[in-house]
Amino acid sequence: MVNSRPVGMKDVARAAGVSVGTVSNVLNRPDIVSADRRARVEQAIADLGYVRNDAARLLKMGRSRTVGAIVLDSTNPFYADLVHGMEAAAEDSGLAVIVGSSGNSAEREKLYLSLFEEQRVRGILLASAGTDRELVRSIVDRGTPVVMVEDEGERGADGRSGGGAGGSTVSVDDVEGGRLAVAHLIEGGARRPAMVFARGDLHQVSARIEGAEAAATEAGLELELIEADDLTVLAGRAAGSEIAERSPEDRPDGVFCVNDLVAVGMMQAFAYEAGIAVPDEIAMVGYDDIAFARSTVVPLTSIAQPSELMGRTALALLEEKISAGDDAVDRHVRFSPELVRRGSSRG
Repeated sequence: MVNSRPVGMKDVARAAGVSVGTVSNVLNRPDIVSADRRARVEQAIADLGYVRNDAARLLKMGRSRTVGAIVLDSTNPFYADLVHGMEAAAEDSGLAVIVGSSGNSAEREKLYLSLFEEQRVRGILLASAGTDRELVRSIVDRGTPVVMVEDEGERGADGRSGGGAGGSTVSVDDVEGGRLAVAHLIEGGARRPAMVFARGDLHQVSARIEGAEAAATEAGLELELIEADDLTVLAGRAAGSEIAERSPEDRPDGVFCVNDLVAVGMMQAFAYEAGIAVPDEIAMVGYDDIAFARSTVVPLTSIAQPSELMGRTALALLEEKISAGDDAVDRHVRFSPELVRRGSSRG
């Protein structure tokens, strides 16, 4: 009968003819063990197939080599690139990243936060779906550092960013990104600009709306806001179909989509369902500049975010917080967005 019980340190000690303490020293402080005993223990480990329980050991020591990351939507290429940057930076530091996708659900986000804290991860990287900041502060206060991603922090009375929920932040200036997108459409000749968005409760979405409206107001135009059902390709296609049903005079002549996935779906509706020419009839701008933006039916003009660099920076800020401990100082890194011109827009 095969014994399925995991091999433990006592088994290794018995096979090597040494104490459990000697086995522990070979695993953790081999320099203090004689060569003969070390060789016997190493041979017993190989013969028995012993695997040390690092999880239990590190939990006992109160620290781990893992970092928890929570993103809004793992199916969105932007977040895939963001996580790739986190993982690359973590690998350089001998850490591992455990990723959870909230699916834009604050409740699922709370669940991941609780699980990561229970597992005593070294820190948490959080692209929030709207969790109460007090919950995040309580996690920080209990000793788990948090870096907020895509978050400029809370704004004070002067409108300036004042830091995240007790931690450092990494963000892009989404107000400027929204302004760039709509200003570009207007410069290209759009006089009936519109913005298609979803999840206006997300701070990055509301910031993009703020910038888009500011650009339209500056040009003496009114921005039409069109709300989609979600931040997905299918939701964009549905919104595009609704626009296509209007008469040409009632349609917007320039559309800024809150992300590239929505823009891709809308472009599909225009091209395959309605025969609307992009950009001749309706110019389009997306946001995120995902890799697929280059290979859409008409290559998509987009507002680029440095997703991988944001991920690397978030991990670096988290390590700063871990190293400094109680003396840690919050840092707030904000990147500038960039307009990437392609065929879907004029000018």
